[in-house]
Amino acid sequence: MIHRVREAAGEPAGALVLLHGRGANEHDLAPLLDILDERRRLVGLTPGAPLTDIAPGGRHWYAILRVGFPDPDTFAAGYAQLTGHLDGWLAERGIGWERTVLGGFSQGAVMAYAAALGPGRPSPAGLLAMSGFIPTVDDWAPELGSRRDLPVLIAHGARDPVISVDFARDARRRLEEAGLAPEYHESDAAHHIDPRTVPALQAWLARVL
Repeated sequence: MIHRVREAAGEPAGALVLLHGRGANEHDLAPLLDILDERRRLVGLTPGAPLTDIAPGGRHWYAILRVGFPDPDTFAAGYAQLTGHLDGWLAERGIGWERTVLGGFSQGAVMAYAAALGPGRPSPAGLLAMSGFIPTVDDWAPELGSRRDLPVLIAHGARDPVISVDFARDARRRLEEAGLAPEYHESDAAHHIDPRTVPALQAWLARVL
C-alpha cells in the first residue's frame, strides 16, 4: 500500500497513523503529523487508500452506498489491505499496537474506527476520529467489550453537510454504553478539521503518550 513516512526526531516512542478522507491521498494529512506531534516523538505514517477508479477522483477506502453504510465488498477489501499493511509496517519497525495512535478524517475516520475496534484486532494506544462514523456493514461489527480502556477522541462539526454530526453523537453514545469514556469535541464547523479543536487534539495525544 502506498504511503508517506515522517520519521521521529530520535528513537520513536511509538507511531501516529492518520488516514485521509474520500478523494484525497496519502499527502493530505501529512502536515497534521507535525501539528499534533510537534516534538516528533512518534514516527508518522499516512497511507493512501487503495481505490482510485471512483468519481470524483482521488483515493477512496470504499465505495459509498449511503452515508453510514459502506459498500460491503469494497469495505472488506480496503479493511483487509489496511490492517494487513499496518500490521506488517509496525512489525518491521518493531512498534507494537499498544504504542500506536490511529486516527483519520471522514472516510479515514471510518477506517480508523474499523481497524481499532474490529473483532480480533489488537487495541491501539488511542483512536482519533474526526468527522466520521462507526460503520454499519455486513460481516463486520465493532468489538467494544474489550476496548473499555481505549482512549478515544471524537471531533465533529455541528454544521457538517457531508457526514451529519448525528453520527458522532451516536458513536459517543455507543462507546459510552460499552464502558468507554470518549473525549468529545463538537464545534461550529462544516466538513473539515476545525483549527479551533487542534489544541484539544494536541493535549489528548500528549496524555495518551
